[in-house]
Amino acid sequence: MMSKKLVALMCVALFGMNVSFAQQFEYIGAAKCKMCHNKPQTGKQYDIWASSLHANALKSLSSQQSLDYAKKNNIADPTKEKTCLKCHATYYSVKEDLIQTLTAQEGVSCESCHGPGSVYKSNAIMKDQAKALASGLILPTKEVCEKCHNKENPFHKPFNFETAVAKIAHPNPAK
Repeated sequence: MMSKKLVALMCVALFGMNVSFAQQFEYIGAAKCKMCHNKPQTGKQYDIWASSLHANALKSLSSQQSLDYAKKNNIADPTKEKTCLKCHATYYSVKEDLIQTLTAQEGVSCESCHGPGSVYKSNAIMKDQAKALASGLILPTKEVCEKCHNKENPFHKPFNFETAVAKIAHPNPAK
């Protein structure tokens, strides 16, 4: 009898562990990142992103170049075309049920490169990189960038990861 109870308790414990490990991280949007990443002591990282091509990626779909491409390729409106939006707005590249406060207008937001921030956003977690990584933080890699910067992109230019990362650098001077 005691062994059946022990087995039952172990099953409940394992089920509970699996539920916690299966947690899906949610997208919270750049405004939440801004709360900590727009201070002088963190290098005003939000401002650097906000003035970048990534932040303005959605707007670029309204450029004359994009409109000309769309017309040639029978795309009615590139700002509504899924094949364009998946790389021009983080909002359209993730499952709807994983979105808390992310908006399409953010373009390619912080979380496109750094992963959904719902769990790692707290200062207590961000102070410890191992905890942050375990909580959904992604350190951008060539593979992360090449999800969009690739030959399938009709405006593809040769992509050099090291050069690209240097162009979008937003270091934290406190680290």
